[in-house]
Amino acid sequence: MVKRAGQAVIVVFIVTIIVFLLLHSLPGGPARGVLGIQATPEQLELFNKEQGLDRPLVIQYLDYLGRLLQGNLGESFVLNASVSDLLSQRVPKTLVLSVLSAVVALSIAIPVGLWQAARRNRPADYALTALSFVAYATPVFFLGLVMIIVFTQWFPWLPSQAPQADTVWGIFAEPAALVLPVVTGALGMIAVFSRYMRSSTLDNLSEDYVRTALAKGTSRKVVLRRHVFRNSLTSVVTMLGYYIPVLFGGALVVEQLFNYPGMGLLFWNAAQTPDFPVLLGCVLIISIATVIGSLLADLTQVLIDPRVRESQ
Repeated sequence: MVKRAGQAVIVVFIVTIIVFLLLHSLPGGPARGVLGIQATPEQLELFNKEQGLDRPLVIQYLDYLGRLLQGNLGESFVLNASVSDLLSQRVPKTLVLSVLSAVVALSIAIPVGLWQAARRNRPADYALTALSFVAYATPVFFLGLVMIIVFTQWFPWLPSQAPQADTVWGIFAEPAALVLPVVTGALGMIAVFSRYMRSSTLDNLSEDYVRTALAKGTSRKVVLRRHVFRNSLTSVVTMLGYYIPVLFGGALVVEQLFNYPGMGLLFWNAAQTPDFPVLLGCVLIISIATVIGSLLADLTQVLIDPRVRESQ
């Protein structure tokens, strides 16, 4: 785990370099994005001088890295607030959306995958497999648009806009407005993890201990519930850690689609400006989430499967 942690630090460091260079290579740079196309060369030059953007890129990056190590993510060019304060307000809301989507998805995907494996190659298995492939192949934004059309236009049961509260508790105060964003974020996960659960269950059903239990007269339902279910969760739990960056990526689209006041909406607004400090802060959070997810997946695999410890 110490080795994995060291690798994680290096990955985050490399990500900051790549994103920093990509953002500064955009046409016109941040000055043109903030001041607009009507800005004069003198105004652009003054902005660059005030923000330190007229210095060499290496010096700018070293200055950014030094502030980053002190916990200072800089100031937003547009919102006149520190990036740290903006992220501290938005990230908890994105976590709420991501965690709720994951809980809903796993609550459905795990029993569905187990049920499919127990009824392999039957019409119901084929039908659910086809639905999983369609849900997995459909972009998140299209799924969200379909949900909006169906449940706010055809059947006006739910609001089309997510909760607009300033606090996390305020978000929970409008449960009806949370339904569409959470379900949209969960649909893709249901498709992925139901397939993982089905495949893992089928692998365990072919093991010797299952055949032995069945030969002793234990019912198939008891074997599935007491033995196969627990062993099949190993791959699902492990893959959940690797899926964390995908959750965040999906949240960016869902938040923009439903106007959810999380980090994703902040990212989209900053990208249109472009507000470089905010963009760098959001990408840094996503890269850290990716690294943490990988670390959690490795740790979970070590704790669940003793064979992994023996192979290290």
